[in-house]
Amino acid sequence: MNRKETTGQAIARSLVAHGVDTVFGIPGAHMYDFNDALYGAGDKLRFIHTRHEQGAGYMAYGYAKSTGRIGAYTVVPGPGVLNSGAALCTAYGANAPVLCITGNIMSHLIGRGRGQLHELPDQLATMRGIAKVAERINHQSEAGPVLSGVVCKMLSGRQGPGAIEAPWDVFGQSGPEVNLPVGASAPHPAVNADQVAAAVALISGARNPMIMVGGGAADAGAEIAALAELLQAPVTSHRSGKGIVADDHPHYLNFVAAYEYWKKVDVLIGIGSRLELQFMRWKWLPKGLKIIRIDIDPTEMVRLKPEVGIVADAEAGTQALIDALAGCRHEDRTSEFAELNKEARSRFSGVQPQLAYLDAIREVLPRDGFFVEEVSQMGFTARFAFPVYGPRQYVTCGYQDNLGFGFNTALGVKIANPDKAVISISGDGGFMFGVQELATAVQHKIAVIAIIFNNSAYGNVLRDQKQAYNGRYLGSDLTNPDFVALGKSFGVRSYRVTSPSELRIVIEKALSLDEPVLIEVPVEKGSEASPWPFIHPAPHVE
Repeated sequence: MNRKETTGQAIARSLVAHGVDTVFGIPGAHMYDFNDALYGAGDKLRFIHTRHEQGAGYMAYGYAKSTGRIGAYTVVPGPGVLNSGAALCTAYGANAPVLCITGNIMSHLIGRGRGQLHELPDQLATMRGIAKVAERINHQSEAGPVLSGVVCKMLSGRQGPGAIEAPWDVFGQSGPEVNLPVGASAPHPAVNADQVAAAVALISGARNPMIMVGGGAADAGAEIAALAELLQAPVTSHRSGKGIVADDHPHYLNFVAAYEYWKKVDVLIGIGSRLELQFMRWKWLPKGLKIIRIDIDPTEMVRLKPEVGIVADAEAGTQALIDALAGCRHEDRTSEFAELNKEARSRFSGVQPQLAYLDAIREVLPRDGFFVEEVSQMGFTARFAFPVYGPRQYVTCGYQDNLGFGFNTALGVKIANPDKAVISISGDGGFMFGVQELATAVQHKIAVIAIIFNNSAYGNVLRDQKQAYNGRYLGSDLTNPDFVALGKSFGVRSYRVTSPSELRIVIEKALSLDEPVLIEVPVEKGSEASPWPFIHPAPHVE
């Protein structure tokens, strides 16, 4: 006689089968049968309950972004889904496999517009607009197949977030326990030998090639470094590509240095990158530039058409290039790259006080530690001034650039990497978006070091209103709490420091503690030097 299980239990069992070990979220009426199934899963599924749905989504994002594995969260339908929507947008923009599990109103009332609790006009359509894939489980027998299908689409090709919903009455529906299918990523496309040959022909005639890497190349660092060494070409990156080739590798160029080299580049090799830096930040192309792209997403070859497009996994595509170029020899150029990095560092050394504080953090953060940026003066500067030594160690929000993701995301990073140091940097404005999750950090003993740089403003807005709108300030000044007192009220060990040297000492102490720590750094309002001339440099004039 077959054992019986509910839809909720089947989903929980399927999550375990797909390698999920943690679910973030907030319980609620529509989800009770699923919540109970999570309880029944025991130590197979850890449940981290948060104080806001956005926090749950971002913690799942941090888990996924720092590991490459599925980060799962659960919220109630309607407002719960919408509250977590910013995290799904971030996961979509940064290609992270975040899975949202939610409910819906009673199945026979969906689409009737009766005004049921948490009803949306078309929740499934809403989720499909901000996720790579979203599906509904209509019956207990569909739980395993629907979940495995969603996971398969999330992990195949360009990764992205997925969502599943089940009506309120379906979660508790009982049926036979059956073997559950396990979704896996679809096979990677085969490398096209003709395209590789065309790429080799372009590279063979190049005098100054450059390699640009993005988040899609996170697992291809060794191959990319080998290609750079073979070609004596520099490698650079913007946000998600940081650390894929370590900053101290002799062929890595900080992107401020890379901009100078860009002036003479004749072949650009983009690997797992949208090439945002070159086409949206630098905004001009060297004369005669040829572009080669290696990307698993074929639509990238349409969005930004290259001379040669190799649709392939970054690791396989790069290795195919290496194999085809075997035997080529180039004069060592690493001293040239070192000089470019040195000159760039000298040029942006005036971005203060950000640089001094970032240097202090880097000095004490272990080489394999995680650094979670935030949309702030420190975060913007970190994109070019904070060295990173391994893939996924610099956690960014990608092109969404949304306030408030940082601290919440860092909690998910720490849950996924309990033995690694995790430092979160935020501005005062961004931190207040998720300040309630200090309670989550304390309750679940999540030992993140949260550093708040408090300039009592939305700093970028303040600067723009001063420079472009003649000081017509609107909504950019902020009145803040005493962050140290606030942290202590949550039970978080909290400090205030006023210099980079002091920050270094306090971080060293915090790293020795296995508990959450908050550090406030007061910064004079409007005093930060703008990092933007280095992110959006002036167009080159021949």
